Amino acid sequence: MAGHSKWANIKRQKARVDAVKGKIFAKLSREIIVAARTGGADAEGNFQLRTAIDKAKVAGFPNENIERAIAKGAGALAGDSDNLESIRYEGYGPGGVAVLIEALTDNRNRTAADLRAAFSKNGGNLGETGCVGWMFEQKGEVWLRGPLNEEDLLETCLEGGAETYRLTEVDETAGAEVLCDPAALESLSQTLQQHYPVFEVELRWMPQNTVEVSDLDQVRSLLKMMDALEDLDDVQSVTANFEIADDLIASIA
Repeated sequence: MAGHSKWANIKRQKARVDAVKGKIFAKLSREIIVAARTGGADAEGNFQLRTAIDKAKVAGFPNENIERAIAKGAGALAGDSDNLESIRYEGYGPGGVAVLIEALTDNRNRTAADLRAAFSKNGGNLGETGCVGWMFEQKGEVWLRGPLNEEDLLETCLEGGAETYRLTEVDETAGAEVLCDPAALESLSQTLQQHYPVFEVELRWMPQNTVEVSDLDQVRSLLKMMDALEDLDDVQSVTANFEIADDLIASIA
C-alpha cells in the first residue's frame, strides 16, 4: 500500500519531533511497564520488554527512565501504573475508513471520552467492539534500513520464518519491511539482526482490505483525525485501512 508506506515514514518523522518535545515518553514508559509486568523484568528473557526498550532508546528515552519503568512494572515501585490495562477500540473515519486503536489506560471512561471527541471532531465516530476488528489481522513486523541484496534477503527471510517482505524506503533510505506470524517475530528479528541493521520490531494490525480516499477534504480530515488519535496519552497505536495516493499525502504533509 503506497499510501501506508508514505504515511509510515511521516509518522516516524513526527515521532522524532514528539520525542524532542517529550510527548511520547509517557507512552514509551507505559509500554515498558506493561511488558515488565506481563513477562518479568529480565529483558534477556522477555522479548516484549526487550523490544519496548529498543524502541525507547531509538526515541532518546533516558536510561534512568527506562530502569524506573521496568522497576514499576515489576512491582518494585508504587504508582498508578498498577491499574493499567490494555484495551482495543474500534471506529470509522472519513470516507468509511476502518480504524483500530490499542490503548493502555487506568481510566476507561476518560479514554473512551477522549477517543470519541477525537473521532467526532474530524468526521468520524467511535464504534462498538467488533465493528471493524474483523477487517484486521495481527502480524509481526521488522523494518530494515540500509542497502539490501534482494536474493540474500529472500534467503534470510525464509530462514527466519518470514511470510513476506517488500523493498521500500525507510526515512528516505533504502530498506525493507518483513512480515511474519506474531509467534515467529522474536526468531525472525534475531535472524535478521545477524545480517542486517534492524530499524524497528513490533506487532502490528494489518488491514485485510483497503478503502481508497481521494477526496481532498476527506483526506485532510482523515489525516487530522489520525494525528488527534495518536496524540492522546492513552493511545499506543492507531491502524486504519485507508489508501491515499502519495501526491495527496505529500501535498498536505
